[in-house]
Amino acid sequence: MHRIFLVVFILCSYNLVFSQKMLIPMDLSQTDHLKAYGVAYNSLARDLKVDWLLNYRGGSFMLDYDELLASECRLKNVFFTQINGSEAASIYAEVQGEESNMDVARLEKQPKIAVYSPPGALPWDDAVTLAMKYAEVPYDKIWDEEVEAGKLKDYDWLHLHHEDFTGQYGKFYVQFANAPWYIQQVNLLETTAKKLGYSKVSDMKKSVVEKIRTFIADGGFMFAMCTATDTYDIALATAGVDICDQIFDGDPADPNANSKLQYNRTFAFDNFKVYLDPYNNEFSDIDVGPTTINNPSIDYFTLFDFSAKYDPVPTMLTQCHTNVVRGFLGQTTAFKRELLKKSVIALAEREGTNEVKYITGNFGRGSFTWYGGHDPEDYQHQIGEDPTDLSLHKNSPGYRLILNNILFPAAKKKKQKT
Repeated sequence: MHRIFLVVFILCSYNLVFSQKMLIPMDLSQTDHLKAYGVAYNSLARDLKVDWLLNYRGGSFMLDYDELLASECRLKNVFFTQINGSEAASIYAEVQGEESNMDVARLEKQPKIAVYSPPGALPWDDAVTLAMKYAEVPYDKIWDEEVEAGKLKDYDWLHLHHEDFTGQYGKFYVQFANAPWYIQQVNLLETTAKKLGYSKVSDMKKSVVEKIRTFIADGGFMFAMCTATDTYDIALATAGVDICDQIFDGDPADPNANSKLQYNRTFAFDNFKVYLDPYNNEFSDIDVGPTTINNPSIDYFTLFDFSAKYDPVPTMLTQCHTNVVRGFLGQTTAFKRELLKKSVIALAEREGTNEVKYITGNFGRGSFTWYGGHDPEDYQHQIGEDPTDLSLHKNSPGYRLILNNILFPAAKKKKQKT
């Protein structure tokens, strides 16, 4: 028996010392943070083990050394180091030590991703699809017809493009009523609604948000930016209530709509008021609006610190190589803290203000994460501008927050400590 234990000990020691690991650091030493996410994500499709080292050097990745993977990193200019088993064991010991605010999240399964986006080109871009294309993360596009047909069940993770779920066509009427792209968008939405059996676009969108709500309740993950955040909750709160002016749907809005809002149905926001004026391009008082933020040189938001061992999900969502990130505007820029539900976790705020930039929460067996603003590397993106070239922003902290969201659904679920 003694000899058996000795042989096992020698074999384990041999594997520890001579097994090779690959460390992809995510601190300032990383040459391309965004591509590194794609490397980690696509490794899961090859059944490679990926450990996300939370709060270790900016949220680094550890994998078994693989020559094909190493070649991929070199080709994509993703910095990595090859280390032996004893060096890896030392890192794991540091990360998992009781005194450290670090932990290991094992990524197990590649999440299947859908992007809810209308067919055809729009005169603005979507930061999430830009990030996934640059990182080479595969995704499918779906829209209202696919959602209504029950296709959401085929996916793990859903991103909502800059959608207006209230049926008011983005509230762009006053500025763009005669623009060809706006007319085309309205025609597409109205044709689709009619095809699906709805008399109004707003009714179709309310049906879509209900199906997304069920998708999340059943265990799905949802990520949204800009207007897809507040308009989603507004659509949930206004079930059975008409908030669309006649220029949008042919009949007047209910003047008493604000007294009929159902806050118990929303994900994130409480006690807000909708704006019924069709000439006001704000949807509600949820958004802080751009009026308090008009100087990019002083506009920053700060990521909160979380306990990696006790709060792994918010920790994953805030992994970054800096905790201070440059702000950026959008039709929905940030959320008023006083309108957040108590169940919602604020992930980032503009210090000294009531402005929360980044939030997450649970609903049923799933979760949602919402990020205010349009494009983290274009302070005030205008309709018709060229898309952001991410090869010029490969270390963008603001884009890293987006890509954190594609990985955390892959993490092995851990029982919460009490």
